[in-house]
Amino acid sequence: MSSLARAERARLTGLLSAAGPDGPTLCAGWLTRDLVAHLVVREGRPDAAAGIKVRALAKWTQRVQDRTAKRPYEQLVKSFRSGPPALSPFNLPGVDEAANLLEYFVHAEDVRRAVAFEPEPVSPELAEALWRRVPTAARLGESRPSVSLRLTRPDGREVTIRRGDRPLVTVTGEPGELVLFLLGRGARTAVTVQGDPAAVAALAEALPLPES
Repeated sequence: MSSLARAERARLTGLLSAAGPDGPTLCAGWLTRDLVAHLVVREGRPDAAAGIKVRALAKWTQRVQDRTAKRPYEQLVKSFRSGPPALSPFNLPGVDEAANLLEYFVHAEDVRRAVAFEPEPVSPELAEALWRRVPTAARLGESRPSVSLRLTRPDGREVTIRRGDRPLVTVTGEPGELVLFLLGRGARTAVTVQGDPAAVAALAEALPLPES
């Protein structure tokens, strides 16, 4: 596994262990036991994990995940810490870095920010890796805002996501904060949002804006 994905797996594992089975998360309706069950199913049950993305299979995925969540919590955390099973597609070369870095970073923050809002320092290497994935996060977001987005780092670098001729809203923050914002955790992020009030209001209908 890549060093960044491995480090985020270890960080997420530590947070899950510290929180215990009934800890809060930023994933609506999920306690920590549900989150780790999701992670174990995602890596170890390809037949069920497909329902994460394919709506027609979602009920099957939910049944498997609910059943998995009933296993001893410590066992689930240990399973996740150990990595994917030998025959999991997540063991293929390059898949861990491509598919897991965002997953682990976001879910680690789902656990951590459920109880502590303040962002933690991110290494320059991780920040650059997350910045490269900002366009991916924009595509993966569950809600598609009806505005164009200019996503800007404090150092001035930016990427623009155009949606036709729709008005432009500028969102500024560190790469990890932008990723979290795009994936629906905006209420608990340190980003600033600027634009025409009507456009900002339209954005707020799709993605939560930071808490004031």
